Parts: sequence; C-alpha cells; structure tokens
Amino acid sequence: MTACGKEITGGPEDASAGLARARAVRLGPRSVVALALISAIGVVAFGWPLLADSASGLAHSRDAPWLFAVLLPLLVAVVVATIADSGLDAKAVAMLGVLAAVGAALRPLGAGTAGLEPMFFLMVLSGRVLGPGFGFVLGSVTMFASALLTGGVGPWMPFQMLAMGWFTMGAGLLPGPDRLRGRVELLMLALYGACAAFAYGTVMNLQGWTYIGGLSSGVSFRPGDPVHENLVRFLAYCAATSFGWDLGRAVLTVVLTLTIGATLLKALRRATRRAAFEAAATFEGPPGDRES
Repeated sequence: MTACGKEITGGPEDASAGLARARAVRLGPRSVVALALISAIGVVAFGWPLLADSASGLAHSRDAPWLFAVLLPLLVAVVVATIADSGLDAKAVAMLGVLAAVGAALRPLGAGTAGLEPMFFLMVLSGRVLGPGFGFVLGSVTMFASALLTGGVGPWMPFQMLAMGWFTMGAGLLPGPDRLRGRVELLMLALYGACAAFAYGTVMNLQGWTYIGGLSSGVSFRPGDPVHENLVRFLAYCAATSFGWDLGRAVLTVVLTLTIGATLLKALRRATRRAAFEAAATFEGPPGDRES
C-alpha cells in the first residue's frame, strides 16, 4: 500500500512484530549468565545435603542459615543485574511494581486453605506475556513482597524467591509466544501451571525436609545415607505431607487459567503494547524536508 508516493507496510509481519514488542524485558547476554549462575548455585543450595557426608558436619541443619544468608544477596544481585541489562524504563518498573503488589496481595487469600494460592495463576500469565527475563524478576520480587506483607521472613525466603523466579520464568520460555493464541494456548498454560505448581512444592519440600534429619520417622532426612535411599524417603515425605497442598495449588491454577485466563492475557498484552516497552524514539522532519 502506498500513500503520497511512500510505501506503508501493514501486513502480517508487522502485526507479529507488534506482538513481539509486547515483551517488557529481553534476556541479554549478561542476564543469561547471571541467571545461569544463580540457578546453578540454587540447585546446589537445594540439594547439597543429599551429597554431604554425615561426618563432615556439612549436613547438619545448624549450617543451613549460613547458606541462606549467602544466597539472599546473590538473588538480589541477579534481580538488579537483570533489570540493568534489560534497560527497564519507568513504565516497565511501574508494571513490575503493580504486578508484584497484586501477586503479594493474592498470596495470603488462600495460603492457609488447602494450598489454594491464586498468585500462581497471575505469575503464569504474566511470565507468558512479558517474557522470561521479566518473569524471573517478577517472581522473585513478588515473593519477597509477600513475605514482608505476611511476616513470612525467614531462612526459607531466598529459596522461595528463587523457586518462584524459576516458576514465572518457565512460563516465559514456553513455545509460540507470538503465534499461539486461543484455547490451545490456555490449555498449554494450564498444563504448565499444574506441573509447575507440583514442582514448586517439591523443591520447597527439599529445602525444608533436611531440617528434620535425625528424627526417627521413616520419611525423615538421614545425613550421610546413600542418595537413592534419601530420595525414596523424600518422595514418601512429599506424598505424606504436601501432596494435598500441591494438588490444591495446581487445581486452582488450572481452573483460573481456563476460566478467566483469556481475559487477563488480553489485558496484559494490551497494556504492554500501549506502554511500548523498549521502543526506540525517532524524530523526523516535516514531509517537505524528507522529500527534499
């Protein structure tokens, strides 16, 4: 299509490009390195007791708070590095603050009732629309804000921040962010939300399970035992203590995604496009100057 001798593009490519620009935060090289580093440290932090020798003194629960104290500033550093690397402007920071505040407010609504936590539904959809970089930052900040709101500050908080960051980032890594729409997308998000809800509960169980080492229970952690034996006890521990809570979280996430997910996805995408994150500002002279 042309107007006044100048071509104006408006095809499908431009529409898909507009959808692609709806992502608030890109994963730059430094952000990828930072996320990979903190994820590797997080995996070690979650699983180190399984590999520690009981005679080394590393597998005792009294050593865990020192590890948590090291992990918390690392998590904060990753969040800051991701923001700096991605060039968040005031609009993106404002959206981050709004979504984190809403997520933090949603968490206490059902956390004490069979694991019903509507914040997970918001994290899945926000990560899907705004991308993995924004998702990791949003998940970590939301969990930090909710801990301050509910008084849940403790040695478990850095692990919750890390696990929620993974949870929300994973939604941003799902396939077809610029093409997949409609019922298929909702089904994919519901399936991811259900699986991730169980995964979140499992990794958080691994963090807290090591505290009960030395108890006589058949599902307690036993420092120095072979890894496969401890893993069997850990699975039994999850089934006996948290399966119901994880199931409630997963079911609620699926129900909310399939019922009101389409409306919220549309609202998030509209808000992000209007905010025009990362749009480069260009200035052109009057039409006469361009033609001359």
